[in-house]
Amino acid sequence: MMGEWLLVDERHIQRVGTGDPPEADLTIELPGTTIVPGFIDSHVHLTATGRSLTNEDVRGSASKEDLLGLVAERSAAGTSLVHLEGFDESGWDRPDLPTGAELDALTSLPVVLMRTDGHISVVNAEVFAALDLTDAEGVEVGEDGGPTGRLTKEANRRVSAWVESSYERQRVEEFQLQAAGLAASRGVTAVHEMSLEVSDLDVLVGHRGRLPVDVSPVPASMSLPEAMERAFLAIGGDLPVDGSIGARTAAFTHPYEDGSEQGELYHDDDSLAEFFHAGHNAGLQVGVHAIGDRAIEQVLKTWERVYVALDSRERRHFRARRHRIEHFVLPSADQIERTAMLGLAVSVQPAFDRLWGKGGGMYEERLGPARAMAAHPIRTMLDRGIEVGVGSDSPVTPLDPMLAIAALEGHHEPAQRLTRLEALKLHRVGSARLGHQDGKKGALEPGRHADFAAYDEDPLEVPSLEGLRPVLTVSLGREVFRA
Repeated sequence: MMGEWLLVDERHIQRVGTGDPPEADLTIELPGTTIVPGFIDSHVHLTATGRSLTNEDVRGSASKEDLLGLVAERSAAGTSLVHLEGFDESGWDRPDLPTGAELDALTSLPVVLMRTDGHISVVNAEVFAALDLTDAEGVEVGEDGGPTGRLTKEANRRVSAWVESSYERQRVEEFQLQAAGLAASRGVTAVHEMSLEVSDLDVLVGHRGRLPVDVSPVPASMSLPEAMERAFLAIGGDLPVDGSIGARTAAFTHPYEDGSEQGELYHDDDSLAEFFHAGHNAGLQVGVHAIGDRAIEQVLKTWERVYVALDSRERRHFRARRHRIEHFVLPSADQIERTAMLGLAVSVQPAFDRLWGKGGGMYEERLGPARAMAAHPIRTMLDRGIEVGVGSDSPVTPLDPMLAIAALEGHHEPAQRLTRLEALKLHRVGSARLGHQDGKKGALEPGRHADFAAYDEDPLEVPSLEGLRPVLTVSLGREVFRA
C-alpha cells in the first residue's frame, strides 16, 4: 500500500512502517506494487532443474516418435552420452515408450531417456555395455528373454547415478545457478534441496553461499556421519521408500488398475528403523519419500517402533523435530490420524494433482476413479493438525509457487480445496515450519530474514494466479531478481 516501507539491515528486516521512510544507504521505490514474504519451495532438485531448461523440447514431446526424433537430433550433434529427461507419456495419445532396440537403430552413442518423475529410464545397448546391470532389480525383459531397455528400481537408480557422474563440476555449478536464478524469478527466496547424488551435493556445498536463493541441503542418504560432519540439519529427504505412480513402482496395498503390480518397497523394516532411530538420536530431522499407502504404512509403523521406545520427555522432543514424509499422495484416514499423533510433517506437491489428479488423468488410469479421487488429501491433513509445507519437486513439476497455489485452490476434490489466502500462507509459513525456519522466514516482521517479492498485481486480487511473476525478488537482503 502507498506509504508503507521496509527497512532492511543486511540480511534481516529491521523495521516495518508507514509514512516517510527513514534514512537509508539505498532506497528502492516500488509504487503501486504488492510486497509479499518470499515463497519457500520445500522440495527441489536444483541440478536436474537446471538441466531441464535444456530439455524443454523433451518435456513438450507428444509421442514416442517425437522423442525418437529428438534422440536423432541430439546424437547427430554429439560425441558422448545422449541424455534426455522430462518426458511424460501419460499425456500422449499412445503412451508407448521407445525400446532399447529403437534407440540402437538411431545411434551408436549411449542413450538414456529419463521419465519426468525420474523413476523410469529407457537405455540402449551401449549403456548396458558401459554399466553392469546383470544383478540389478528392475531390468525389464521381453518375450525373447533379452532386455527391452526399460529400467526401474535399482537398475534405474544405478543409471541415474552414472549419468549424474558424467557431468563436469563446472557444468553442474551452472545448472544449480540457473535453477536458483529461475527460483528467484518466480518469487521463491528459499528452497529445500533434495540432493540425490553425492557429486551434486559436493558442488552445491562449494558455492551455496553465492546462489541467489537460500538453500537448505537435504541429502538422500542414510550416512549419518557424513551429514553430521557437514553440519546438515536434516537427512533422508527424497530417499525413496517406494517409487512413483507414473512408473507403477509406488507401493500400494491393492494392485494398479492397469496392471497386476503393487509397486515396490525399497527398504526392509529393520534397516529403516535403524536409520530412523539413529537419525533421531543424532539430532537430525529425518525424511523419506513415500507415495503409496503401503509405503506410508511402512514409514508409520517404523516411526511408531521408535516412538514407543521413548519416555514422555523424549516424545516431546520427537514431535518438535518434525520428521518429514515427502509426497504422501494416498494415505488412508487412519494413516493421516497416526501421522498427526506422531507429530510427523508432510511436504506436498500440489501441482501433481493439477497435472495428474483430475478426472481422466494419469492417477485415474493407474489407480481407478475411487483411489484417484482420494489423492492429495491436503485439507484433511491440515484439519487433523499435521504440519504441511509446499514444494514443486522441480523439475517434475515447474518451480512456480503460483502454479502450486492455483492447484491448491482448484484441487480435483472440492472438499480438499484451500482458499487463496490459506494456500499463500501454506507456501510460506507452512514450508518455513517444515524446515525449522519459522521465526526466520515466512513473514515480513522485524528480525526475520529480508526475503520478499514485489508484484505489480496483488496475488490475492488477481483473477488468475497462473503466469503471475514478481517485478523484484529479495533474498537475505540481496536483490536477486528484477524484471
